Amino acid sequence: MRDGNQGTGKADGAPAPVGDAAPERAFGAAPGVAGRGVRLRAWLWRLRDRLVASRTFRNAAASFPLTRPMARRNARALFDLCAGFVYSQVLATCVRLDVFALLAERPRTAAEIGALTGLPESGADRLLAAAVSLRLVDRRPGGRYGLGVLGAAVHGDPGIRAMIAHHHLLYDDLADPVPLLKGEAGQTRLGAYWAYAGRAAGDADVPGAAIGADAVDAYSALMAASQAMVVDEVVAAYPFRRHRHLLDVGGGDARFVAGVSAVAPALRLTVFDLPAVAERAQAALDRAGLARRADAVGGDFTVDALPAGADLISLVRIVHDHDEPVVRALLSRAHDALASGGTLLIAEPMAETPGAEPVGDAYFGFYLLAMGSGRPRSRAHLTRLLEAAGFTDVREHSTRQPMIVRVLSARKQ
Repeated sequence: MRDGNQGTGKADGAPAPVGDAAPERAFGAAPGVAGRGVRLRAWLWRLRDRLVASRTFRNAAASFPLTRPMARRNARALFDLCAGFVYSQVLATCVRLDVFALLAERPRTAAEIGALTGLPESGADRLLAAAVSLRLVDRRPGGRYGLGVLGAAVHGDPGIRAMIAHHHLLYDDLADPVPLLKGEAGQTRLGAYWAYAGRAAGDADVPGAAIGADAVDAYSALMAASQAMVVDEVVAAYPFRRHRHLLDVGGGDARFVAGVSAVAPALRLTVFDLPAVAERAQAALDRAGLARRADAVGGDFTVDALPAGADLISLVRIVHDHDEPVVRALLSRAHDALASGGTLLIAEPMAETPGAEPVGDAYFGFYLLAMGSGRPRSRAHLTRLLEAAGFTDVREHSTRQPMIVRVLSARKQ
């Protein structure tokens, strides 16, 4: 019979291997040294917190030449957090009034912008001054205004404009975020907009097949408009040509598979989505001339088996929209549906993305909270979910804009 140490590879009294060791053992430190290090760091954090909370210290830091730049950066960052809603409303107003489109035609004065948007000149002047400060608009000679660097980017991307235009729903839902955090908000405007999420949050008894065309029109249009930037990133990051059949789960109106078709002309393509959405996808595939190698299948991936046999299944901006039980079941269904040796691809913005932490954890964290379903997940979290579903060899494929989307692949043995 085995004693308590057998099966672990350790004899009585033997030191634990590095992978199982406490941190101080792993790095060769004597017991207790790491504990003292932890206590020292905790004391330093408390000291920092007390100092930064002190007005006297902040004033001294702002006065001392070596610490003045840091003090000013921190003060600006804090003010930007306080003023963020105002900034977003300046942007939303420019989009709503087509200011960027007007300035793209030619530089204009505040009086011209006012006449074209229905604002008094004083209102147009105030809006343009605010937009200049946010780099949305630039001042030009002769008292005119033109597109700024950020305004030009917004003007050139219908997906960005569509996201901005629908944000009033999010702002309404976040007017009081405490009930959302407590789970007491009930139906939200954003949840109603994303019909499948509203079902998850407040009407789980309604099957996905019962969600009609009218309910999917608005969110399908937004997904289509905002998909281009995602498609570009994913197609550039992953070698689709090595596969024979792609099944895009939750593929909307087939924008993603259409983008993939251009770089993998021999790839068979299938879209799987709610029946009302699949009808739109099939029509889009037909219009794109892809009917001979692409089709759309209706179903609800939260309850239905996925079409079997593809050697590549993609989940593009799908996993973060759903809660843990749905995700676990979906990954299991994907594993069942994949051909042996096949690959699962997850593409979405992720939590804890270096250099873009607020995008995943703050923006998407609260957006999905208001939507009523899902959460942003880190690469490590997704890896654990994939491995629990039976996948192996989880890899990340670098994208040019990880803030927008990151790509993970995992294999079925």
